[in-house]
Amino acid sequence: MADVLLAADADWLIADVRSALSGPEHTLRAVRTGAEVRGQVEQQTPDLVILDLQIGNMGGIAACLDLRLEESGGRLPHVPVLLLLDREADVFLADTTDAEGWLVKPLSAFRIRKAINALLAGGTMHENRAAGVS
Repeated sequence: MADVLLAADADWLIADVRSALSGPEHTLRAVRTGAEVRGQVEQQTPDLVILDLQIGNMGGIAACLDLRLEESGGRLPHVPVLLLLDREADVFLADTTDAEGWLVKPLSAFRIRKAINALLAGGTMHENRAAGVS
C-alpha cells in the first residue's frame, strides 16, 4: 500500500485527489500548509508527496525546494514529488525544483492516477515541458 502525502488548502482539490486514489492500494494524508510538509516527511516518510502550487504562505515550489535541500544535506530521505500547477507558465518554475512530476490544472482522476502510478514506479511525469529542457 502506497502512502501519499498531499499538501493543499483547497477542499475541492483534496477531494479530487482523494477520489482519484480511491481503493485499497493507496492511503492519503493531507496537510493544509507547505510548512507542514517537512515535518510530516520526518515523522512518517511517505512514498509520494503531492504539492499544490498555491498553498498558504509556503507554496508547492518552496516546499519542494525545502525537501530537496534537506535531502541533499542528508537530513531527509528522497521522496518523489508531484506538483499541481495552476497554468502552463508555471512549468518553468516547476522545472527548477527537481520534482519527478507535475500536472497542469484542470485535473482529471485519470491524469492524477497516471502520474501517481508513474512516480511510484520510479518514473517521471512532466506535462507540457518545453522542448530541449532536460
